[in-house]
Parts: sequence; structure tokens; C-alpha cells
Amino acid sequence: MVPISSVARSLLDTISEIIASVEYTEVENPNLVEIGSYLHRVSAVVTELQNSSADATNILQSLSKSIDVAKELVSRCQRRSEVRSAIEQLEGVIKHIGEDLSSIPTSTYGNQEFVKVTVASLSKEMMSFHFGVTQIQLPEKKELEPQTETNLYSIGFEDFEQSTQSSEISRLNQVEQFGSTNRRGKRSPSSRISGSSTSFPHVAQYMEPQYDTFFCPLTKSIMDDPVTVGSGVTYDKKAITEWYEKFESTSDVVCPKTGQKLLKRELSTNMSLKATIEEWKERNVIARIKVSKEALSQASSESMAFEALKDLQIICNGKHNNKLMVRSMGMLPLIAKFLEYKDGNVKCATLELLLLLAEDDDGKKVVAMTVNMPIIIRMLSSNHQPVRHASLLLLLELSTAQSLSKIIGSVTGGILMLITMKFRETSDAFASEKADEILRNLEGSPDNVKRMADNGLMEPLLNHLMEGSEVIKLKMATYLGEMCLGDDSQIQVAKRASLSLIKMVYDGNSWSRKAAFKALKQISSHRPNSNVLVEAGIVRVMAEELFTRTIYNEQMNSKKEAAAILANILDSGLDLESIQVNSSGYRISSDYVVYNIIYLLKNSTPDELNINLIRALLCLTKSQKISAAIASVIEETEASYKLIELINNANEELGVSAVKLLIRLSPYIGHTLTERLCSTSGQPESLIESPTETTRIKEKQAVSANFLAKLPRESLTLNLALLSKNLVPAILETISHMQRSGVRTSRYANYYFEGLVGILVRFTTTLYDHQVLLLARNNNFTLLFSELLTKTSSDEVQRLSAIALENLSTLSISLSKPPKVKKPKYIKLPFLPKCASFGSSKHKSIPLCPVHRGACSSQDTFCLLDAKAVERLLACLDHVNVEVVGAALSAICTLLDDNVDVEKSVSILNGLNTIQFVLNAVREHKQEDLRQKSFWVIERFLMLGGERSVLDVSQDGLILSAFVCAFHHGDGSTRQMAENILTYLNKMPNSSTNYIT
Repeated sequence: MVPISSVARSLLDTISEIIASVEYTEVENPNLVEIGSYLHRVSAVVTELQNSSADATNILQSLSKSIDVAKELVSRCQRRSEVRSAIEQLEGVIKHIGEDLSSIPTSTYGNQEFVKVTVASLSKEMMSFHFGVTQIQLPEKKELEPQTETNLYSIGFEDFEQSTQSSEISRLNQVEQFGSTNRRGKRSPSSRISGSSTSFPHVAQYMEPQYDTFFCPLTKSIMDDPVTVGSGVTYDKKAITEWYEKFESTSDVVCPKTGQKLLKRELSTNMSLKATIEEWKERNVIARIKVSKEALSQASSESMAFEALKDLQIICNGKHNNKLMVRSMGMLPLIAKFLEYKDGNVKCATLELLLLLAEDDDGKKVVAMTVNMPIIIRMLSSNHQPVRHASLLLLLELSTAQSLSKIIGSVTGGILMLITMKFRETSDAFASEKADEILRNLEGSPDNVKRMADNGLMEPLLNHLMEGSEVIKLKMATYLGEMCLGDDSQIQVAKRASLSLIKMVYDGNSWSRKAAFKALKQISSHRPNSNVLVEAGIVRVMAEELFTRTIYNEQMNSKKEAAAILANILDSGLDLESIQVNSSGYRISSDYVVYNIIYLLKNSTPDELNINLIRALLCLTKSQKISAAIASVIEETEASYKLIELINNANEELGVSAVKLLIRLSPYIGHTLTERLCSTSGQPESLIESPTETTRIKEKQAVSANFLAKLPRESLTLNLALLSKNLVPAILETISHMQRSGVRTSRYANYYFEGLVGILVRFTTTLYDHQVLLLARNNNFTLLFSELLTKTSSDEVQRLSAIALENLSTLSISLSKPPKVKKPKYIKLPFLPKCASFGSSKHKSIPLCPVHRGACSSQDTFCLLDAKAVERLLACLDHVNVEVVGAALSAICTLLDDNVDVEKSVSILNGLNTIQFVLNAVREHKQEDLRQKSFWVIERFLMLGGERSVLDVSQDGLILSAFVCAFHHGDGSTRQMAENILTYLNKMPNSSTNYIT
């Protein structure tokens, strides 16, 4: 019985001798190299069987017989005459060895599933082995077709981690790159296919051995370009060329290996050896790729996936053909899946591998089509810095391809993340730099430029607008017009783009002008941009477009756009006197501009143009001087008819704008507007629209009501027109409804309410007409306006209500009459005594108003005392709004008029502590008009209010100083009243006083 170890050792020695014999055979035949490769892989199986606990003696002995036959056949190959027959017999030997391997019991491998799968794969290959070529000479190198190559190295990785414990296989195959042990027992130099040793633990054992003939005698490395010199020795071309350069004379050149003199420096390419080396390299690369592919397909651990990816990186760092093989073998989809792996190191290795595969144009396209681009973008926000940096480098490489930049930019949120990284230089300088480079690459796509601008990066768009071609400028201007710019972006765009856009308006074609107009309209809508635009000359260009320039057959209405931009500029609050319109010196406030705008308004039809013209006029009316000029021109040209016609235009915005302008002009030409309004069909009733409970109050309703309220109140024609159209009941009902329900359903509700109250105030100015008087009495206006004083939060409503009460109270003295006493008629009966009668001798007395000296009521005579309105008016004297205080004080003054019983009125008002309210108003407000009214009231109280009033006034030092100040600095009327008050307070010299000297 021979020990199994001896059989195995003898078998391994024989295999080593066969490989060495193949390596040094004089006959060059690729079939012998292939046989050597198979025997090299069988040696690993023999080692595994030697260390197995099972009895594998029979298998080893059978293998030993086959190996001995193979050794004899290889030695016969040394004789050229027997090569063909020996090769044919070797094919049978290889198949028989495969059968021996297949007969190995599975129990031999124990739980090492990896070894079982590997041996089964090798056995299957060897049993199906067949020599395709048996020629003595090597064939020419074939084109690389890795996708169709037979899977000579297919393996399984179902239990990769267990397989790593196969110690003997690992020890036998711990070689760098494709290194192996030659027959001299020395380590063969590493191939230059890759730059470093593989980190994948089981790759080397599937590599074909390196033969000494592959190595250059000079460099001791595998040759890339083997050439044969005159001595018959083969060297690497680069190495022998450098050797030749060491000799100055051709006659001194010797062969480095043999020392033989070389008469010529001619180099002959060893085509057969070169092809053999190339095929050897390719087979080994394919083997490694397939090993990695299986590892990635069955990756059961992070380390397994990581090492497979790293090994592929080493392969791809070699020849360009290696990358082609990786891509052509369908590896990319498998690799891309690991972008979603949880482990950061695996993600990073995947990104680095994809970066290598994308270094050429075709690689970029294939990678971009395979990987899920949103995943790459999402990795930009990874907390793992290497992953973040690796994803940036991959994106940078892909972005260099113009066709891919649009794909990258289209990923949702991608450009936003890159911009964010660009501006975070302090936190990650590398990421900031690479993000900036990627963004610059993406600028080649106009769509990406727009996305950058949408996400706050305006420089690319502005640069293209200023420096690009006409087509690019058109696109950039179009983008600007469509974008919603933030405040910071608005200012930046205005500073850099204004001149270019204005030039496009002035010199561009129809499409460029349209885009530039739209962009300028957008920019000019931001008020802080106005100064920049004016300095750039926009007003002159827009004025020319609006007033003088005409381009026929243009697809847009340039006047409409110019009017909108000009209105935006005027609405920004700039000094109107400083803006020059043209080279003739006209300013924006000049009659030239006013006449031209009104002329266009009177003769234009497009609604949008009319809206912008009216907007421009509204801006100009902010100046009283220009307002008067506009009113005059409108009155002269009868443009007011045009404005009144526009009130009921189907375009609500246009109608609102027209009414707003009419409100502004009413103080100047109110009577003209009233006359023309009343002479227009459908007016004024169309201006009053009562909202229902479910209808929100619109701006049109609010401005229309206020227009009617602000027209001259004394216009009896308009007031009677409102009465005849039966509009007052609707107004009263709306006011009542809004008070009861507190309706505030829109932003215009308060303004609408103020307009309705203002319309009612109109009627208090024309009470001399019996129809209006009857209206006021029937609806108890005194009580209505008294309640409005306190049941509202609007200052304007309070002011209007006080004005209305003043108007009503002024009429009370003439309406208040002594009651007429009717004498009762008695029937005299002769049989009754004289003292008896059916009627009482005492008649019921009717109380008289102490102030108005007659029979008063809030409804019939509009008496403020009867309506309890005085207390509410006094409360208004504490208001912070000086206009409300002034209106309330004016209403109170009607009770101190000379036509009433002033003494009794003062007495009643004293009881309501009126003097203190008036004194507080003097302290709070310094307006001259209010002081005059206050001083007038105080004078009346000092004159008729007795010691109490004098005491109340004289005790307040601040009030006394106010009287003194008014005496020194007030106008004539105020000074006289202040002097009278100081006299009553005994602060002025009195001519009736006797002075003793």
C-alpha cells in the first residue's frame, strides 16, 4: 500500500515537469500551452485530495497513470515528426482525466462547497475538450470576442467565505497578479497587465501559468512587443532598443544574453510569441472577470463584494481592451446594482469602478444608460465623504460628454444639490471645486442653464445672454421672461442684463424683441431695479416705442409691452422730475408725456395697453402739479367719456383701473365727471352692486362705491339720479347686513363699506330738496350715523359719519319749531253747570329742545341731543386720527352756533365733561385747523360756562402754554382766539382794571 501523500507528491512533480517541458519545447504550438494550463489547474485538485480526510488513493492512482501518459506524449512532441499524432492522443488523455475528476465522491470535499463546484466545472470542461487547431505553426491573432468565448473558468460562489478556508489552495496560489512557480522553483515576475497585486483571494488559482519564454531576458518582465535579434534571442522591443542605444558604434553591439556580436540592429517581431502572450493575457483577464462576476452575482457579504469590485478596478486599470471586455461581458448592470448597497465602502468601490469604465466616450454612454442617475445624484448628500467625492468624480467624468449633460441636469434636484455644494466651500473644499466644474460642464445645455437659474445660480444665464450667439441670447432672454425671480436675483439680473436686453429691443429681430420685452417687464416689476434700468436708458427706449416708433407686421404689440414697462418704472417711486424721456429734454412729468399717453388712451383698443396707460397716469397723479395737468387735458380732449365707458368693460382689471383714475381726478374735474357720468346710459346704477351672502366683495364693487362717494357731494343731479334709480334701499340693506353679520369676506370689504357710507353722506349735503329731506327722515339718518360712529373699526367711516351728523345738525335749528296747540272743541249743554265739561281743563304739554328752542327729534329735526349722538362724538375726540377728531369736533360746534341757545348748550355739554375732551384734543394734536376749532369751543365755554370752565382750563399748564404759543405764532384768526382765551383766564391786561401807582 503506497501512502496517499507519496502518490500525490509524485503526481505533482510529474505535472511540474510536464509544464516545464511545455514551456521549453522547441515546437511552438498553442495546444501544448492549453494542455499545460489544464494540468496546472489539476494540480490544485490533487493538493486538495491529498489533504482530504476521505480515501482518494484510487482516484490519485488513476490520475497518475493519465499524467504519465501525458508526459510521454509531450516528450514525443519534441520530435517534429510525431507532433500531430501525439497531440491527437493528448486530447483523449485530457478527457480521461476529466472523467477521473468527475468520479470523485462529493463527500471528499466535506462542507467546502466552493471546491466541489470548482472541480465539477473543471471536470466538465476537460471531458468536452477538443483541439480546434493542430497546425504546427501558431495562427494569426484573432479579434477579441470575449462575449462568445467558452466559459473555461466558470465557478460558483455559493459559499465564498467557507471556500476561503481552503488553506492548501490558498497557499499554493498566493501569487501576485498572474505569477506562478516555474520549474526552477523560483517566483516568476508579475505580468504588467495590472499595476498591483490582486486583493481577491481566489483569483490566482484560476490563472494560467506564466512561461519563461514570455519574459524578456533584460527586464525579467512579460514582453509587450517581443522582437528577435540576429542571435535568435527574443527581447522586449523597448528594452532591446534602449540596450542598443548604449553602444556608440554598430560593430560594438552584442546580444545581452549570448554575448554574440550583432552585425545589424534589425529587429524582427516574433509574431507567434506575441500572439501567444496576448491570448494568454486575454484568457487570464477573462478568467478574472468571470470570477468577479460570479462573486458579485452571489455576493453574500460586504467583503466579498468589495474584493470583487476592487479586482475589477485592477483589471480596468490595465489595457483599454480590458475595459471593453468588462463592458462586453455584461458586467455593467451587475456592477450598477451595488450603488444601492448599504455599505459605504462597497458604494465607493462601485463608483470608482464605474469611473474607470467611463473614461472613453463609448464608456460614458454605456455607463450613463446603465446606471440609475438619480441614485448617483442622491449620493451627493451622503454622510460618507468618500462616497460623496466618488459620486462627484463620476458625474464630472460623465458631464464632459455633451450628450450626457442634459440627462444629468434633468434629474430632479440634481442641479440644486450641485449648486448647494458649490457654495459650501468652507465645509468641503474638494466637493465645492468639483461641483463647480460639473456645473460648468452642464452649461452646454440651455435647459440646464435655465435649471441653474431656477435654483438661484444666475451667472451662467447672464453670461450666455451677454456673450452668446444670437440664438443663445434669444433663449436666455426667453427664460428670463418666464422665470419667477427672487429679490436677490432680480437685482443681480437688472445690473448685468439690462443693457443687453435694451439693445435687443432696439436692434433685435421680432423674436428677440419679444423675448427682451418680456424679460424687461419681469425685471421692471421689482421696484429696487428701477434706478438701474433708468440709468441703462430704458425710459428713452420705451418712450420711443410708445410714442414715435412703429414696426409693421410684427407679431406682438410693442406699445403694450412698452407701456407696461414704463408703468412699472413710474410706479417705483422715483423722482418724476429727474427722469428724462428723450434727447429734446422732455421729462416724464412734462405735458408732452401727458398728452401722448392720453392720446393713446383715447384712441387705443387693446385692453392690456389701456390698463398700462392708465397705470402710468395713476403714477403721474401722485404729483399734484401733474394731476392738475392730466385733469385739464382729459377735460379738454373729452377723454373722460372714454374712461367712463371703460368702467363697465368686460375686462375687470381695466374697469377697476379706470375707476381708480377717475377717483384721483375727481377733486379737479369732479363736476365734469358727474355730469358725464349721469349722461351716460346705464349710469350711475351700474356702479352699485349689492353682494349676496355667498358672494365675495370684489375690488370692482369697492372702487365703484368709493367713486360715487368721492364725486362732489353737493351735486343734486347725481343725488337725485341715485334716488330715482332706487339705489338707496339697496345701500342701506347692505350696510345693515354687514353690520349685523360682521361680513368681512375679502380684502376689499372695509373699502366697500366706506364707499357705501360715503354715498349716504352725499344726501346730507342736499337736504334742501324735499325728496332728499324725506329720504333722511324716513331712514332716520341721525340715528344711523350715530350708530356708525361706534359700531365700526374704520377711521374713514367714523369721519364720514361725523361729517354727516354735522350736516344734519346744521339743519336742526331751521327744522325745530314750537309746537302748535290746537284748542279743543266743547259741546255746550244747557242743563249742565258751567263748571262741568267733558274735557279736562289741563292740556298735556310738549317738551321743547333747550338748544333749538322747539319740538325736536332725531328723525324729524336731526337733533343730536335727542339721538344721544353727543356722547359718541365726544368719544371720537380721543381718537388718534386727527381727521376723525376734527370731524367730530365740527359736529359738536353746531351745538354752540349763534343760532342756538348757546348758554343752555354749554350747560348741557358741561354736564358731559366736554371741556376735558376738547383740552385733551389740544394736547394730542398740533394741526392748525383743529386748534382753531378747539380754541373756538374753549372760548365759548369760558364765556358762558362759569367758574367751572375757567377752573378746568386754568389748572392745566400745558394748555396755557399752548394758548401762549398760539398767541405768538398762530395765524390771525387763531391768534385772536388765543388772546380772547388768555383774557378770560386773566392772563392779558384788561382795560377795565384800575391800577394804583
